[in-house]
Amino acid sequence: MRKKLAVLILASIALAGCDTLGESAGMGALVGAGVAGVTGGDVVTGAVIGGGVGAACHATNTC
Repeated sequence: MRKKLAVLILASIALAGCDTLGESAGMGALVGAGVAGVTGGDVVTGAVIGGGVGAACHATNTC
């Protein structure tokens, strides 16, 4: 559980430093794939979800 929490905290810090939509989507995809890999999920699905979340985060100015 601590490993998953640490990954999520690092992911949120990484997404906060993105300046463009492409950076946010790319970093989200990278983090999503990483989290999926650590938790035993499908990395492609994690990348797709992470990219979407990163883009939505940037578009709504929440990160």
